[in-house]
Amino acid sequence: MFDATLRPVVDAVMMPVARQLARWGVTANHMTVTGGFMGLVAVISITFNAFMVALVFIVINRLADGLDGAVARVSDSSSSGITGSGITDFGGYLDIVLDFIFYSAIPFAFALHDPANAVAACFLVFSFVGTTSSFLAFAIIAAKRGISTEVRGKKSFYHLGGLTEGTETIILLCMMTLMPSYFAVFAWVFGGLCWITTATRIADAHRMFAFK
Repeated sequence: MFDATLRPVVDAVMMPVARQLARWGVTANHMTVTGGFMGLVAVISITFNAFMVALVFIVINRLADGLDGAVARVSDSSSSGITGSGITDFGGYLDIVLDFIFYSAIPFAFALHDPANAVAACFLVFSFVGTTSSFLAFAIIAAKRGISTEVRGKKSFYHLGGLTEGTETIILLCMMTLMPSYFAVFAWVFGGLCWITTATRIADAHRMFAFK
């Protein structure tokens, strides 16, 4: 919901850092993989009751996720004077795969930490499947039809919006680690919002694809 609005602010913060990282030879894929490892540390931390440690590594994971795209765009710009692989299909693929693994791994970690969270965690992961599938299926058909947008920044494929996007999910994960005793409440409420997102995306797909 807020991703498009916050994009100019995020770019203003990330791009100077990305330029410096690119000058040091850091690639977008380096950042993506680093973020994946940081996410794994967060999962382990939650499992073993180290929630503040988990919060730190969740934030690092999300910063790395923002920087990988910024580094790719810097390297891809002919005017930057920086050589690098830039925006690639594999980079976009790796980014989205590790993102969705991370998003589902956090609820799994809360279930490992306390089995009483298992049903709520399953519901949240179930809800993420709805938002993920509606997001990726739309991107596949949009690419087939040559439909693109840069409202959420320059991406490897079409990023469809909704009520629960990246910004809202980051807030959710941080709130869960700050108030772990309320995990189930957060999971049930956010899971319900995810299904609203899925429904609106299906409606958007019907509007754009059904009669063409």
